[in-house]
Amino acid sequence: MDRFYFPSWVNRLVVLLGLGAGAGATYLAVAYTYGTLPSTLNVGYSPEQPVPFSHQLHAGELKMDCRYCHTTVEKSSFAAVPPTATCINCHSGAGPNGTTEYTAVHATSLKLLPIRESARTGKPVDWQKIHDLADYVYFNHAAHVNRGVSCVECHGRVDRMERVWQDKTLSMAFCLDCHRDPVPRLRPPNEITNLAWTDQPDPSDPESMKKHAEEMQKYYGEIHASTNCSTCHR
Repeated sequence: MDRFYFPSWVNRLVVLLGLGAGAGATYLAVAYTYGTLPSTLNVGYSPEQPVPFSHQLHAGELKMDCRYCHTTVEKSSFAAVPPTATCINCHSGAGPNGTTEYTAVHATSLKLLPIRESARTGKPVDWQKIHDLADYVYFNHAAHVNRGVSCVECHGRVDRMERVWQDKTLSMAFCLDCHRDPVPRLRPPNEITNLAWTDQPDPSDPESMKKHAEEMQKYYGEIHASTNCSTCHR
């Protein structure tokens, strides 16, 4: 019986299969590493920022509305990080002759030097992201904010945070808990960015919940939050 010989292209196939297996293993290792990073999973994650911006001061003591800095939160899926121009509205530095504008708060502060350098060079400040959903998750800020969901539901009381941290798990279970029962978490449109609002209904009181649901329907119509997988996984 003649000996069987594999065609020569099989040699290349074996190499390609080996490379594919190696690439697959590398991909899984990178995906696992990224998926378990503190910045992805950990409640309490609070990276150091290039400028020590205090939400406690700005949103808390000064009562600045979230939308002054996060300008696209009502219009876009992404809540924009404020450009340097927004910071410069209050924190412009001293002019060539040493004079300052009346809005130049802390005009010579070394802590605000990155802001002034950004304004001078046109290069953005390298803010570090705190709330970072996985790439396979779709979340639309405008869809939530315009339907009665306050910033505090996902971000916590940032008006009390000197340095912002991740306050919620932002896990799939966390999102589904809200989507399955959204009524207790809704509020009137004029209270969306009022993080100190305290008129939430009592979930253990059916009458309170019914009254709140009727009030929310006046603002938003039929209350329905989809639990279909395609809502977030597109």
